[in-house]
Formats: sequence, C-alpha cells, structure tokens
Amino acid sequence: MTANFTENDEGKPVVMGDEKVGMIKRVEHGTAHVDPDPGITDKIKSTLDWGDHDEDTYPLEEGRVETITDDEVRLQSRM
Repeated sequence: MTANFTENDEGKPVVMGDEKVGMIKRVEHGTAHVDPDPGITDKIKSTLDWGDHDEDTYPLEEGRVETITDDEVRLQSRM
C-alpha cells in the first residue's frame, strides 16, 4: 500500500498484529512520525528499525503500512 499520511492521521494509534506499537505524533511532508508505546518489545523495535534511535519519535516507512482507517494505522505483521 502507498501510504498518504496527512495531518488528519495525527493522534491515530499504530497497530501491528494485536499490539499497539505507538501513536502518530506528527506528519511532515507526507511522513508519519510515531511516538512509540513504552511497553513495546525490543523485537518489535528491531523489526521496525527503531532500535538504534535516540529520538522521541520515529519515521514510519510507508512500505510497512497495511491499511489506514479512520481509527488506526495497521502495519504489516510480517516483512
């Protein structure tokens, strides 16, 4: 899916499988920046390439997005 993020997506939860991995904090130039949920595992962070960053938010690669609905952004469970 080609993800077309807009400011309307800010505040939506980001979900992978049955687990909430974060929330879209802001959208800049079509890229969603996710504030990760404090409880997500290192395995999920590694899968999303978020393990080595020392930032508050992480850019979401649009190739990882399965669907965007009015209520959430769902990521592909397998890459």
